[in-house]
Amino acid sequence: MELWPWLTAALLLLLLLVQLSRTARFYAKIGLYCVLCLSFSAVASIVCLLRHGGRTVDNMSIISWFVRSFKYVYGLRFEVRGQKKLEVDGPCVIISNHQSILDMMGLMEILPKRCVQIAKRELLFTGPVGLIMYLGGVYFINRQRARTAMTLMADLGDLMVKDNLKVWIYPEGTRNDNGDLLPFKKGAFYLAIQAQVPIIPVVYSSFSSFYNVKTKLFTSGTIRVQVLDAVSTSGLTEADVSNLVDTCYQSMRDTFLQISKMPQEDSAIKEPGVVPAQ
Repeated sequence: MELWPWLTAALLLLLLLVQLSRTARFYAKIGLYCVLCLSFSAVASIVCLLRHGGRTVDNMSIISWFVRSFKYVYGLRFEVRGQKKLEVDGPCVIISNHQSILDMMGLMEILPKRCVQIAKRELLFTGPVGLIMYLGGVYFINRQRARTAMTLMADLGDLMVKDNLKVWIYPEGTRNDNGDLLPFKKGAFYLAIQAQVPIIPVVYSSFSSFYNVKTKLFTSGTIRVQVLDAVSTSGLTEADVSNLVDTCYQSMRDTFLQISKMPQEDSAIKEPGVVPAQ
C-alpha cells in the first residue's frame, strides 16, 4: 500500500489546521522554536569546539550570533535604549525580568562581551541545548540544594572578579507572564555585594501583545528593551541587601510598566535614543 497519498493528505490537513486554528498556529511555532533551539545548538556546539576547543565564555559570541537569527523567523523586532551602559570594562551583575522561553532571544540580542548566565541545573540535561550552554560557560545551580547553590554563588563572586566576568541573572527566579514583576530573590544581590561590583538592571517590555500562552497568541511584534543606570554596591554589606533589592525592584517595575504601555508602533523614528536591533 502506498503511503505517499496518506502522508500528503496528513500534511495538507496540518497546513489547513495551522491556517484556520489559532491554537494550532501557536503550537506549530512553539514546536519550530524547539527544533531551532536543538538544531542550532548542535551546530553551534561543533563550531565552538572547533573554534575554542571546549568550555569558555568566548563561545558566547558564537552562540549569540546563532540565536539572534531567530527573530527573523518570528518577525520580532527589538528597540533598545541604553545598550552602551552594558559596555563596562570591569565585572558586574546584570539582572533582568523573565517572561517566557523567548527571553533567550532578548538576552542574546544585547549580550555584552565576557558575560555568562546562571541557570537551573535541569537545563544541563537537555541534549544539545545543555551542551551549548555548558560550552558557553553557563553556571548551573541545583535549586533543590540551597547550601550547594550558596557555595557556587560564593565561588562565582571570586571568579567574576578574577576573570573579569559579567554575570546575567533573572532575580524573579522563574518565568512570569502576569503583567507585572514577581518579588526578587536575593542571590544576585548577595553576589554583587560580595564581589563589590555594580548591578545593571535590564528591563524587557511585556510580550503579551504578541505572545500569550493562555490565549494561544503568537504573532510578530516589537520588544522594547531599557538598560537602566548601574547601581553601585561599593561599601555595602549584607545588611544592605534588602534595601538594594527594593531599589532595583522598584526602578525595574516602574520601567516595565511604562515601556509595556507604549503603543506597538515604529517609535524608533519618532523617539530619539532608540536603537532598532539589526
